[in-house]
Amino acid sequence: MKVPILRQGDTLLTSFQDDLTDRDAMDLQADLLEMISQTQATSVLMDVSAMDVIDSYQAKMLSETAAMTRLLGCEVMLVGVRPKVAVSLVDLGDVIGGVRLALNLEDGIARLRDEAEEKG
Repeated sequence: MKVPILRQGDTLLTSFQDDLTDRDAMDLQADLLEMISQTQATSVLMDVSAMDVIDSYQAKMLSETAAMTRLLGCEVMLVGVRPKVAVSLVDLGDVIGGVRLALNLEDGIARLRDEAEEKG
């Protein structure tokens, strides 16, 4: 399954889903990094609202993807964290350090827009 990555101005939007296989997650990671370098995006919103729970591998992939994204100069925001996913992430430890959170996609986009306006 190819996971879409959408561009909204300088922001890339993508989604991690429950049925994402290990191979799909690796492909998404590679595709996202390639798209950042091609578009020179300044932020990435990762939507996890479709995930009911998160396992250690999925959490690791999120963490690694976020770290790689930050290395390419992008702000990273995780949106749509459900209660069970939040519990899982806390139980797994600080696997998503440095990643900002927003309640939902709209809130995440609004925060990024407000920050861009403040910068200039």
